[in-house]
Amino acid sequence: MARLLITGAGGPAGGSLGRQLQGTPHAVVGVDMEPLSLDAEARFDRTYVVPAATSPDFLPRLRDLVRREAIAVVIPTVQEELPILAGVADLVGARVVISPSEAVWRAQDKLITAWALEQSGVPTPRTCALVSSSEGGDHAVPSPPMAFPFIVKPRTSRGGRGVTVVDSAAEWTREVLERPGQVVQEFADGAEYAVQVYVPSGGDDVTSVVLEKTTLKQGRVGNAEAVRRVSPEEDADVAAVATDAVLALGLRGPLDVDVRRDGRGAPVVLEVNARFGANSAYAPELLARLLEEWNMTGADPGST
Repeated sequence: MARLLITGAGGPAGGSLGRQLQGTPHAVVGVDMEPLSLDAEARFDRTYVVPAATSPDFLPRLRDLVRREAIAVVIPTVQEELPILAGVADLVGARVVISPSEAVWRAQDKLITAWALEQSGVPTPRTCALVSSSEGGDHAVPSPPMAFPFIVKPRTSRGGRGVTVVDSAAEWTREVLERPGQVVQEFADGAEYAVQVYVPSGGDDVTSVVLEKTTLKQGRVGNAEAVRRVSPEEDADVAAVATDAVLALGLRGPLDVDVRRDGRGAPVVLEVNARFGANSAYAPELLARLLEEWNMTGADPGST
């Protein structure tokens, strides 16, 4: 039996892992910025409130809990924590399920991700920075960098937060003035997928499970409100492009890759999350592989 600590225990990804680990011999501690609901708390053996990742108290609090609870493995699921923990993984006091620091940093920034994928030949929509120039203190609105519609989104964010489809010049002007420093990306209007990927430490024998997002929170974009698992034969090209993306970035462990089909029906990689995704319960192979690789094999983690 191992003692595990999962961050973001009240969120979709952390809560999903808590549910999957119920019924296994492992003791699971959940931590979050806010107190958990009774339902969420029931998924863990013990829960704690911790500061935000951006707080100087975050790492000291985490180290204290690792020591107090005799934690063997930390599984981070909060996006903002990833580059911090990747940089100090050897100082936490437990093994941390995280990719190498450089790979995490590249995946964290959506503009850098697009540059890296393009350089490696992995298909991704055309992506550029939203920059407004200024003369005499007045912001100058540049011409739209590509044909409408296109996406404007934060360079770093969680899930679908802040993603907007821009359909007109008026909307473009508003986005430039209100959201400088964002990312502009071609809008691939085909089916969208959340590909659940596991890359072992050696980088061989990658597991890729394709989940189609059947309903999106904001209609054309946003988090998935419903998904369905597709057969390996049905969308093999989607699995292949997601695998190419994570290997190109040098990522390891559990990963969540957003892929869409473009106007020609070809899959393109939108972004990569260097952690378990919100829908990993539909791909229990990922957690099973982690437990096996890290010598924590017990009862099989549950699926949806």
